[in-house]
Amino acid sequence: MTAELTLPTDKIQARVDGSAGHIVFNNPERYNAVSLEMWDAVDIALNAFRDDDQVRVVILSGAGGKAFVSGADISKFEKERGSKDATEHYNARLKVVYDTIEHFPKPTIAMINGHCIGGGLNLATCTDFRVASGKSRFSMPAAKLALGYPFDAIRRLVNAVGAANAKQMMFTAKAIDAEAALRVGLVQDVVEEADLESRVTELSHTIAGNAPLTIQAMKFIATQVMHPDPAARDLARCDEMVAACFASEDYKEGRRAFMEKRKPDFQGK
Repeated sequence: MTAELTLPTDKIQARVDGSAGHIVFNNPERYNAVSLEMWDAVDIALNAFRDDDQVRVVILSGAGGKAFVSGADISKFEKERGSKDATEHYNARLKVVYDTIEHFPKPTIAMINGHCIGGGLNLATCTDFRVASGKSRFSMPAAKLALGYPFDAIRRLVNAVGAANAKQMMFTAKAIDAEAALRVGLVQDVVEEADLESRVTELSHTIAGNAPLTIQAMKFIATQVMHPDPAARDLARCDEMVAACFASEDYKEGRRAFMEKRKPDFQGK
């Protein structure tokens, strides 16, 4: 059963389809460039998905078949970045949404079909992993535009592909194709365009069928592993989440299902 979310702009579409929450960037005439009102709508959708126990995976994609996301909507710059205060507000709002996706308690997948550029690449690296069609291309063109790029955006790219590959992408500002992105670890799977949606659906179903508390704990612990300051890692919270898995009804269900040689029915409790 599919349920559409009501959002303040139709340039972001969000729906719950079974166990998956979908966020679609719907600005195809501008290669899914994103405005401030679109980021606000994404934030609303993420909050709804976080609080919906039915949603176990969130999938981000772009409409139109030409792009995932191509970064900021330049046509909105005069209104949204026309002054120092406006620019600071935009950047702060954008950081909140990127951070929310990166630290979202449920698994996130970027389904990429076409161009994934600049801020779109940053968005993709916020997700847990990325699946792309063979026609997709990835680039960080900031050096061609004399743009400054913030610490967190570079950190995410470095974490995804390693320092040398990240530097090559940033310094040359050249695009790489989907196979090159697969080789450097930027994407985890490349499929034919016709198979992209079914592949991502298959992955989301597999993830949704596993124990939610265990996945949530593993995701949180993974973020702590990647924290640049070991002293700031919340190891106590890691231990609490692991203990909660063993104390859960799902742990009992997992053991019973194993002994009975059937598929477990996990409830996230």
